[in-house]
Amino acid sequence: MSNVPGKTRSGAITDGPSRAPARSMLKAVGFDDDALGRPIIGVANTWIEIGPCNFHLRRLAEHVKAGVRAAGGTPMEFNTISISDGITMGSEGMRASLVSREVIADSIELVARGNMFDGLVVLVGCDKTIPGGVMALARLDVPGLVLYGGSIAPGQYDSHDVTIQDVFEAVGTHAAGNMTDQQLATLEAAACPGAGACGGQFTANTMSMVCELIGISPMGCNAVPALDSRKEEVAQDAGKLVMELARSNRCPRQVMTREALENGIASVAATGGSTNAVLHMLAIAREAGVSLTIDDFDRVSRRTPLLADLKPGGRFVATDLYQAGGSRLLAGRLLEAGILNADPVTVTGKTIGVEASSATEAPGQEVVRPVSDPITPTGGLVVLKGNLSPDGCVVKVAGGYETRRHRGPARVFDSEEACFAAVEKGVLETGDVVVIRYEGPRGGPGMREMLAVTAAIVGAGLGDSVALLTDGRFSGATRGLMAGHVSPEAAEGGPIAAIRDGDVVVFDLQARELRVELDDVEIASRLREWQAPAPRYTSGVMAKYSRLVTSASEGAVTVA
Repeated sequence: MSNVPGKTRSGAITDGPSRAPARSMLKAVGFDDDALGRPIIGVANTWIEIGPCNFHLRRLAEHVKAGVRAAGGTPMEFNTISISDGITMGSEGMRASLVSREVIADSIELVARGNMFDGLVVLVGCDKTIPGGVMALARLDVPGLVLYGGSIAPGQYDSHDVTIQDVFEAVGTHAAGNMTDQQLATLEAAACPGAGACGGQFTANTMSMVCELIGISPMGCNAVPALDSRKEEVAQDAGKLVMELARSNRCPRQVMTREALENGIASVAATGGSTNAVLHMLAIAREAGVSLTIDDFDRVSRRTPLLADLKPGGRFVATDLYQAGGSRLLAGRLLEAGILNADPVTVTGKTIGVEASSATEAPGQEVVRPVSDPITPTGGLVVLKGNLSPDGCVVKVAGGYETRRHRGPARVFDSEEACFAAVEKGVLETGDVVVIRYEGPRGGPGMREMLAVTAAIVGAGLGDSVALLTDGRFSGATRGLMAGHVSPEAAEGGPIAAIRDGDVVVFDLQARELRVELDDVEIASRLREWQAPAPRYTSGVMAKYSRLVTSASEGAVTVA
């Protein structure tokens, strides 16, 4: 073992006469003896030039590497994949999105294990890169941290801020005849003004905040917007920090405890964050060896007030939150409310309580409400069970859905495309319960997000009068009475497979129930007659994923 502080793993690759061949190959790409004698830090980059979320990460990686070198380490950058949810949404390509989370985690794990890095910085941007990166760190349990590339700036349309959410909803408005072709084209061109992840409290910004609250990202660093000049300084600091982690051998599982994960759940509940956080945090907990269930999300949400007025349910975007005081301000509010577990240690070496207690607040800010005046007294996540979803489903509630009850006839669709066509044709009616099935982790495969459909429903003026349930999932930009992750899924013979057009479905958020007005005998009879559809893919990564993936209620992770 090397006697260089922090070089606890990579010496097996770089040290001694027997490693001359390895050193020879590393010297071919510019690493000299001095560099190879230092701790080796992997920089896992999820850069792609397909879409804005990760587009700037190649530049940001240079600043991370500069920080590693300044602190006495040698960075080695490598790339993994990313799928842009916003680009693939509503298409067959969206099936690849959740699958990519597993591939990202697997690929980071493999490169890090193969090269025996002493530490790891994971640069993330779009939705699945964040949980995929955290999952890899939890598996490897080598000193490391996650750095989020930051949020996009809001666009400007008709003298107000807009995000990609507005474009998706505009599609429904346009289809309903309430927006011209030119208006849609103008909005399309204005909504995304540069690099950075989608601007509301959608999945990327939700998981970015989760990373800070569970302590795997330095508090306040992720929230710096993508193109803010301070982001380069933050990246350098991350490179320096990972060297401290390597020298002290502080590892991710020391940070990602049960108490820390509950802090992450509270941040989702308090900000009206994405339902995808349920899937991702269940997966992260599994990799970290922490016991966490879908019921924990409802339990924590019940005790957590909704404090942040963020899109999609509220008024403000991520850059507004940053200017108001950022995730540290939100953590400070949770500490004040007695909800934050103050003891977990973060990657900075400070406890989350110490980090939260140093929060500052911009004068007159309206983004994060006082604890004494919450938007709602309970949080933004509700877990429903019942005869349609015995293993649970997830609803995002914001702005008064807590006491909402909806009862109506089912309109059943066996794919997202079939439902979207019905919305475009204007055949849905007030009171309907839209059912989209065979879009779960196994049946999809890949559990597509339904933003194209949900946004079109809102854009068509039906957001307050139509409910929706699916064994698929939702974008963080989805709003309205929408239940996702219905488990067991239809492809596995879950009760959602038994629903027929006209069956009466009841959403009861107060009772935490999702049910169809059929008795158990009738449901069982229908399921005996049910036949599983043929798989959409019989070879390749999609078929492999379909064979190995678990239920959404378990995080939709792949297991051998």
